[in-house]
Amino acid sequence: MKKEEIKSSAAPAAAGPYSQAVRAGGLVFVSGQLPLDAETGEMADGIENQTAKCLENIRGILSAAGLSLDDLVKCTVFLTRMEDFPLINKVYASYFGNPCPARSCVEVSALPRGAAVEIEAIAVVKQHAE
Repeated sequence: MKKEEIKSSAAPAAAGPYSQAVRAGGLVFVSGQLPLDAETGEMADGIENQTAKCLENIRGILSAAGLSLDDLVKCTVFLTRMEDFPLINKVYASYFGNPCPARSCVEVSALPRGAAVEIEAIAVVKQHAE
């Protein structure tokens, strides 16, 4: 199976030995996105802004692949405080229509750079009109 790296200047560059996203087998796998500004590298303030920034970074990467948030089929949300779940959920819901992507949400002890949230995603590539 051929793999294709997806890169976008609309999201922070990979900070290690990984790709922002990889297209393989009709799917695009988007690496976990932190709430960092692509131009400045600055962290968004507050859990709601951090959630929105993660989703905007995912949107930018998907755009580079010719896709949109509507093409997402699965997201995984990592958060450092489960108490923030209602606020994350409110912002997350504002980005999606029905059906929403499948989703998991996991509390973790820490995230890179002290972020409160990180989101990874899987999108399906449209092969033809259904």
